[in-house]
Amino acid sequence: MAKMEIGLYDVLDQPQMEAHATAADVYEEHIRGAQEAEQMGYKYYFSIEHQTSNVSFLSAPNIYLTALARATSALRFGVMIYQLPFHHPIRLAEDVAMLDHLSQGRIEFGAGIGVTLHEFLRWNVPFDRRRDISEEALDIILQAWTQDSVTYDGEFFKFDEVLTNPKPYQQPHPPVWFGCHSAASFEYSARKNFHVSQNIDIDPVIADKFETWRGLWREQGHPEPMPRTFLTRHVHVAETDAKAREQAEPHLATAAFPEAVPAGKGRDIIGPTRIGYGPSGMRGDDPGTPERAELRRTFRERANSFDFWVDNGIALVGSPETVARKLQEQHELIGHDIFCARHQFGYLDPEAARNSIRLFAEEVMPAFG
Repeated sequence: MAKMEIGLYDVLDQPQMEAHATAADVYEEHIRGAQEAEQMGYKYYFSIEHQTSNVSFLSAPNIYLTALARATSALRFGVMIYQLPFHHPIRLAEDVAMLDHLSQGRIEFGAGIGVTLHEFLRWNVPFDRRRDISEEALDIILQAWTQDSVTYDGEFFKFDEVLTNPKPYQQPHPPVWFGCHSAASFEYSARKNFHVSQNIDIDPVIADKFETWRGLWREQGHPEPMPRTFLTRHVHVAETDAKAREQAEPHLATAAFPEAVPAGKGRDIIGPTRIGYGPSGMRGDDPGTPERAELRRTFRERANSFDFWVDNGIALVGSPETVARKLQEQHELIGHDIFCARHQFGYLDPEAARNSIRLFAEEVMPAFG
């Protein structure tokens, strides 16, 4: 089994924005956190893009990542994922290539199709065509990185001899990751020889999906080495198991602990709008598939039960010894190459999150070095 590398998964979500006077304060704090993580030995730093969402306020990721690139020197970084249907592919290709130079080859390119209906409705992007749009966009991005010019005649994009520059610092281009949940995404990634990432399913489901993807990849006859796999999970480490649970539980099982939301915070900014979350029957690739049913079950169960989080590997919570053991067991089951820990979540006390990052770096990470 391949050695597992470790990084930080850092989300600029609604609680983060509510805790600061301005967005500038949020960006500064998280860039400082990335610098500290680099010094502690974390190898990767990832966040996530969303549009018109309280899930992530990283709506202009390339600007943030440029600041992060200039504030760090060793971290490999990126967003996992860019929501491709919301991007002009030539512009994104050029932006990421320039960012690759500014960081001297440290960017990792995470791509995906997006899953949140209301974001697409608000941007007037056809939700049911997002996969087709994304595949065209990614074809164009790869051409822009590897060919002298881009001429493309697609359904959604048409270009005539676009001269793109610069070409990426990394050759032939930055590593390409694809965020996969559906069978179609894993098949596509295997066919295109992309690395794959996961963040939602329970451990046994991810293990099965990754193994199926490996088989599909082998069937394609690609040359070695096999692309890598990425997993991110919520992680909270404290001095004892009891203390870790006490601190983390209210911010994981959110429906069971509504009192964990500070007074005046946590306002639903999406539901009261005219569009809301969109018609319920349209959410997801196919509401009737077993995959979608399993995802809905996972979201429902984890909102109500801390034990569901920890029993299924969605969160690793405990003392350093407990978290190291659980991480090893998870790695043996799934065989992922990169693990990213999300230490700040919900309204968890920032000092407790910083202590978790420190304990994880000092007492968990050495077991995997």
